[in-house]
Amino acid sequence: MPPTIYIDADACPVTAEALVVARKSRVPVVIAGNSTQNLARHIRRGDPREPVDGFWADTLPVGVGADAADFAIVQELEPGDIVVTQDIGLAAMALGRGARAIGVRGRVYTLATIDLDLHIRHEEKKVRRQGGRTRGPAVFEDDDRERFVANLQRLVDEALRDEG
Repeated sequence: MPPTIYIDADACPVTAEALVVARKSRVPVVIAGNSTQNLARHIRRGDPREPVDGFWADTLPVGVGADAADFAIVQELEPGDIVVTQDIGLAAMALGRGARAIGVRGRVYTLATIDLDLHIRHEEKKVRRQGGRTRGPAVFEDDDRERFVANLQRLVDEALRDEG
């Protein structure tokens, strides 16, 4: 069975690009997000909701809550699936389930580095809780978008090779 791409769509700037990769590679995609969002706006007319030649697009609306989309995605994951997320915690859970994870700027998360990523996130959160400030993310640029598309395509190609 081909991998499924799960998109954590809450504030995701690369949903359209992920769908282009999924369509091109004929792999299923599930867009998960807060139920107040219009997730279906990302799906083009003619994108099937049922499998057609290996590709389909679907939405996974979830309740309002801090990590509702994260937990909904994790429940659905199978080894080899791919998760698109800005959330390091979701990336860690995905890796723990044998899935692949990629950030919206194209960073591929790995088991070798995820513990350090979680540690840094924790330390920054401690600083903010104590009233300190941490540096926010850099401006999202075209280079980030291009890196994301290239690395997502590479992950999909690897997953399809591993499957076959």
